[in-house]
Amino acid sequence: MARPKNQAARRAQLITAAAKTLQERGATGVKLRDIAQEAEVTPASVLYYYPDIRALFVEVFAQGAARYCEERERRITAADSPVARLRACVHSGVPWPGEAEVTSRLLFELYPVALREEPARRMQRTFFDRQAGLYQDILTEGAAAGDFTLAAPAPELARTFIAMEDGYAMDVLTGGTTAAEQERRLLNYAYLATGNAEVAAPS
Repeated sequence: MARPKNQAARRAQLITAAAKTLQERGATGVKLRDIAQEAEVTPASVLYYYPDIRALFVEVFAQGAARYCEERERRITAADSPVARLRACVHSGVPWPGEAEVTSRLLFELYPVALREEPARRMQRTFFDRQAGLYQDILTEGAAAGDFTLAAPAPELARTFIAMEDGYAMDVLTGGTTAAEQERRLLNYAYLATGNAEVAAPS
């Protein structure tokens, strides 16, 4: 098979095709031929770039995680106070209908890969830490400004926020609750964690 002139473009094409196929079929159901069909190439073309299909899934995870974090960081940066930034952080961690839900579903579909592939495990740890860092920075800033009275050390609270987000998000994605209810619960936890009633969900 001839080497494509633009390998970066072909890899991007395959990552996009794999992401769409994973969303439709899940990591345990997707086949090489499904990705090839979506990308409008032959299975041999996929294997040329990714001899191990799991390596392609790792690339999909990396791209989805980066996009997810960048959107969260954009929303937080736009807020103008620790309280507003904490509320923005909570809001951006909820799988709202639309792009947020699509990206969240994709990342959850790839959890089996993260459990078995070392590159994906490292990315998952980095992904978790990057998100926890957002909360930690906000909580530390708010405490220093006198806006928050933290119920526990900021790193501990930050990691608990992410663990709660993941659990609630799975409940939303499987139809057990709504995105709005997830946000309400997280905001009320934020109130308990910071002692600032302005953070709490409206009663």
